[in-house]
Amino acid sequence: MKYQTGEIARVIVVKFEDGDAILEGLIDIVKKEGIRASIFYLLGGIKNARIVVGPEKDELPPIPVWRALDESHEMVGIGTIFWHKDEPRIHFHGAYGKHDRMKAGCLREMAETFIILEGIIFELKGIDATRDLDPNSNMVLLDMP
Repeated sequence: MKYQTGEIARVIVVKFEDGDAILEGLIDIVKKEGIRASIFYLLGGIKNARIVVGPEKDELPPIPVWRALDESHEMVGIGTIFWHKDEPRIHFHGAYGKHDRMKAGCLREMAETFIILEGIIFELKGIDATRDLDPNSNMVLLDMP
């Protein structure tokens, strides 16, 4: 286990409107604001998204199991953003519900806002973490010196 201590620097409140691209919007904000490390929360409506609900088997490298959220869903979740080389990389897990059906998983592709989605981004100060390619999982994962 590795860990670092830091502080919350800035707090950014985001209002995503109907049809806004969620993942791209978060990346645009952290680039524009020069944020290198953050934690964020999202809650509201989502549609046209793809999530990973786990690996096929408990082995490395994992083979992801994908699920589509083609229609609108309510969602809530938490994520982090750290940089991999010259690009911010998002790791977000959420719960997604429609009527009495519920899914939980890692939001990795696409994702549009349905009506409204609220986001709170907490910039982390004093954290020297990045994402790097892990050879065992073949995934870009959190790395700390």
